[in-house]
Amino acid sequence: MSAGMIALIAIIGVIVLLLVIIIAWIWATYNAFVKLKNNVDESYSTMDVYMKKRYDLIPNLVETVKGYAKHEEKTLEGVMQARYSCMSANNIEEKAKYENMLTGTLKSLFAVTENYPNLKADQNFIDLQNSLKTLEEEIATSRKYYNGCVKANNIKCETFPSNLIAKWFKFSKRELFEIVDVEERNAPKVSFS
Repeated sequence: MSAGMIALIAIIGVIVLLLVIIIAWIWATYNAFVKLKNNVDESYSTMDVYMKKRYDLIPNLVETVKGYAKHEEKTLEGVMQARYSCMSANNIEEKAKYENMLTGTLKSLFAVTENYPNLKADQNFIDLQNSLKTLEEEIATSRKYYNGCVKANNIKCETFPSNLIAKWFKFSKRELFEIVDVEERNAPKVSFS
């Protein structure tokens, strides 16, 4: 074999090796995006299940409060309207907005209950309140997990060179589940006067 033939075989070998490496990288990156997409979808679904449980619990809570607080109709209607808005949200931004609104109306509902000592002592109300507290903790945990999955997905979508694969196969950034109401980010004022 001549030196020219050996050089040609070496060049072809290097080109084939480079193609194999590039194809393996594209394959691995694509599969990583699929995994990230599924993690984001699964985490959102988990969060949605906890929020659905909360939506199902709210009518029972409202009915219990209604029995004691007949003249607090406006607060109770606000809670139910916020619940309906959350359930009918079409995207993550809308859902986050209405979830924050629901949290605010629930705070109003519990503020109303402070005026009714018999209600606060009612075992059914206490059980509902404890269930809601547990659900709120689960929702907070699932939001944190969801945002972690979204963060990993978004980093992969934005960093080079994986962003090339993201564009090529149409993987995109996802929305974080954030507080929409800026006032909720401020620390509450505590006063003992």
